[in-house]
Amino acid sequence: MFRLAFLLALALAAAAGAPAAAQSVGDLDAGLGTLRLSASLAGSTTPLTGGLHWRLFSARAEPDGSRPLIVESNDAQPTLNAPPGDYVVHVSLGLASSAKRLALGAEVRSERLILNAGALRIDGVLNGPGANGGTPIDPSKLSIAIYVPDRNNPEAKLVYSKARAGEIIGLPEGSYHIVSTFLDTVGVGSIGVGKAAGAGAATPTNSIVAADIKITAGKLVEATLRHRCATVTIKLVNAPGGEALANSNFTVLTPGGDLIRDLVGAFPSLVLGEGEYVVIARHESKTYQATFEVQSGVDRDVEVVAQEGAKPEEAKPEEAKPEGVKPDAASQD
Repeated sequence: MFRLAFLLALALAAAAGAPAAAQSVGDLDAGLGTLRLSASLAGSTTPLTGGLHWRLFSARAEPDGSRPLIVESNDAQPTLNAPPGDYVVHVSLGLASSAKRLALGAEVRSERLILNAGALRIDGVLNGPGANGGTPIDPSKLSIAIYVPDRNNPEAKLVYSKARAGEIIGLPEGSYHIVSTFLDTVGVGSIGVGKAAGAGAATPTNSIVAADIKITAGKLVEATLRHRCATVTIKLVNAPGGEALANSNFTVLTPGGDLIRDLVGAFPSLVLGEGEYVVIARHESKTYQATFEVQSGVDRDVEVVAQEGAKPEEAKPEEAKPEGVKPDAASQD
C-alpha cells in the first residue's frame, strides 16, 4: 500500500553521512554572501534530513552553454559561501531534482527548494511451493532497471539501470515501468560464468519480472517482485542414478529451440525460470537429448541417460511437481 514517507528522513538517513565536497571559496570573509539551504517534499514543510546533493552554479553560461560549478555539498541543510552575484541552486534526491535562480548579495540568506517527488523501494521474493519458495532474494542476485513510458518508444525509456532491491530511490511524480532480472551466481560449468568471467561473476537468467507503478509526491511506494525460478544441475549418466560422465558438454534450449545456455563439465548447474526445457548432451562424439521441467523454488538434478534413442521422459527430477502453482506475479504494497 501507499504510505506517507514521513519526510523520507528515516529511510534516507544512511545517505546523510556522505561527506560534503570541499567548497571552492573561503570561509565567511568580508564581502561574501552566505546561503543556507534546505529542501522538502511537495505538501510537507519539514526539511529532508538525508539523501540530498546540492550544487551551486553561476547563472552566467559559458560559450558552450554550460554553467560553472561554484560549490557543491551532500549535507542535508548546507551553508554555502559565495561572492555576491547571480546563481542557480540545484538539489537532487535520487532521480528527482529541483532548481532555483537567485541573486545573492553580501548577506545571510535562507532558501528552501520543493521537490515534487516520492520514493520507491523494491523487494524480490522467490515464489513457489518448494523449500526455497517464498523467501526474500539476496539483492546481489537481482538486476533492476527503471523505465519511463514513452509514446515514441514501445519499450519505454531507460532512466536508471543500477537500482538495487531494498534501497530507497527518489523519483519524480509519475508513472514508471520496472524490470527485474534474476542473476545466476551459481553457474558451475557454464560457459562465460565462473572463472571464465571472473570470480563472483553473475549472468542474467531468463527469469524476468516486470511491473508498472505510479509514484505520488510525498509518498513511499513499496513493490514486491516475485521471481519463479530454481537451480538445476545437469548430469550425463550411463544409467539412472549412475555416476556423472566427465568431459560432457550440454546445451539447454527452450522447446521452441531458443538457446538458453551452453555448459561443460560432469555436473554443471544453472538457474532457470519456471517452464519446460530441452537439454542436448554431447560425450565422445555422441549426442543425447532429454526434456525436463523447472518448478519455482525446487532445486533439482536432471539426468540425461547416455543410451541410443533415450526417451525424453528419462530425465527424472528428484522431486515430483506439486500442484497449485500460480503464474508469475508482482505485488505492490
